[in-house]
Amino acid sequence: MKGNVLKKLYKTNQTVFSFKELLLTFSSIDEKTLRATLHYYAKKGDLYHIRRGLYAKNEQYNRLELATKIFIPSYISFETVLASEGIIFQYYSQIFVASYQSREIVCDNQSYIFRRLKETILTDPLGIEMKQHYSIATKERAFLDIVYLHKSYHFDNLAPLNWDLIYEMIPLYTRNSTMLKRVKKYHTAFKKGL
Repeated sequence: MKGNVLKKLYKTNQTVFSFKELLLTFSSIDEKTLRATLHYYAKKGDLYHIRRGLYAKNEQYNRLELATKIFIPSYISFETVLASEGIIFQYYSQIFVASYQSREIVCDNQSYIFRRLKETILTDPLGIEMKQHYSIATKERAFLDIVYLHKSYHFDNLAPLNWDLIYEMIPLYTRNSTMLKRVKKYHTAFKKGL
């Protein structure tokens, strides 16, 4: 039985596994036995124990995949997406994640910054893409996430953004006009070349 668990994990291209999802995957194995099996493999070096309830095939796991498994639901967003898309030029070593709570966690010398969004925003799939076993915001969604949390934020380059998509997604964030006013301010500044 133990060998079957390891074989199945190594066949998948997933790099990070939560205990809860492993419990669902191996539903024929009771919780106590599965815990003991994972502990055995981690101790032997066949699995890498990242933190409580989270395992990886080895130490070269996908950090973005881990980020979205620490708290569920969550998705990669904010500065992580905007820096990779060239919208902000500042380098951040932290990984920024939208979640149901705000917290900073350091795991394997990697800092994860979780920022709280309302549940209705967090769970809406509009502008969220699934990539290699993790969810990530599009550049437009990441832009709106930051504008939602910050009254004023400095963006270096708004040219890559699709403004039609942004205006389409604004209703996700609020029923009042505050969010719309903030977005229009950035859009106007962009059109004026400021």
